[in-house]
Amino acid sequence: MRFYELDRDPSPRYAGNLNASHTWGLPGIEPCPVCDLWVEGRTSAQYPCVDLSGLPPGEQRKLTDSWPVPREEFIRRRELVRPLAPPGAVLKPGARLGPLRGTGAGYFGQLIMQNAWSLCMRREALERLQEAGVRGLQGCPTQVRFRTRHAPDLRDIQLESHGQLHPECIPPREPPCPACGADKGYVLPERYWLDAASLPTHVDIFRLGEASGLIIASERLVETARRLELDGAVFKELEAR
Repeated sequence: MRFYELDRDPSPRYAGNLNASHTWGLPGIEPCPVCDLWVEGRTSAQYPCVDLSGLPPGEQRKLTDSWPVPREEFIRRRELVRPLAPPGAVLKPGARLGPLRGTGAGYFGQLIMQNAWSLCMRREALERLQEAGVRGLQGCPTQVRFRTRHAPDLRDIQLESHGQLHPECIPPREPPCPACGADKGYVLPERYWLDAASLPTHVDIFRLGEASGLIIASERLVETARRLELDGAVFKELEAR
């Protein structure tokens, strides 16, 4: 099985822009005074199908504020969200929740990547992929407004997190912070490849668990998207070993 990284098609015709954000999110954590890192790390994971509207209004307001909070308060908010999130959700600082809200303008293809870590699709594109048997596509209605008669009906794609980069392409890690134990992480190398043993077999698209800013698709999805002539995104094959 081959795997591909998704990215926005840079062609000038795809000039559409979404001035929108998810309704809720988990905040940052006040940094460690020694290493200046967040103990819980951070993520680009997005869960647009999660509905927090049943929480008390005061708690909902707190979950719209991304300003760093003490770790104990972060844990309290995370545990409020956990029962409403899908199993296995990555609930770290930066996780975004709920429908995409805002405005949109310009031309979009069938596949829409406002940035490398988010994916929307026109409703008809999502349905065609699902009908073709592509697995792992959960589309959530957006609340994005367009000033045009023929506004696209967009679906925000909620992805599971799976897989890892191959250990051989990961730069040497610094020791964890002696004060808080935070992993100092690493900068994504210019060339990277996937750990084949860690990749899922039950879905055809997912967010890479260790590098949450990367969206990965199987060759089944890529071949289907090309056959259906779905535009707006490009696919770069990644080595898996």
